[in-house]
Amino acid sequence: MPHITLVKKILENGEPCKKCAEVQARLEQSGQMDAIDEVLIADERDPESEGMKLAQSLQVDRAPFFVVRETPDAEPVVYTVYFKFAKEVLRNRS
Repeated sequence: MPHITLVKKILENGEPCKKCAEVQARLEQSGQMDAIDEVLIADERDPESEGMKLAQSLQVDRAPFFVVRETPDAEPVVYTVYFKFAKEVLRNRS
């Protein structure tokens, strides 16, 4: 089973990212949130937040995004589009 990380953003003004909230609600309503192993926060006010560091290391500039690793040392696969992620990753989970 791959390890899946969801990265959500907190905006500069402290508000949660609207799109991030919509995607999380969709995951929860569909029961797919159970497939997410880890949720990190990319806080624009804190460049040292786990989500910001991960986004920088993967060169991702939009949120939410998903990081999928087939094994701990495998190259991460990044999805910035929920529907593509759901189709390619979640649909194949048993």
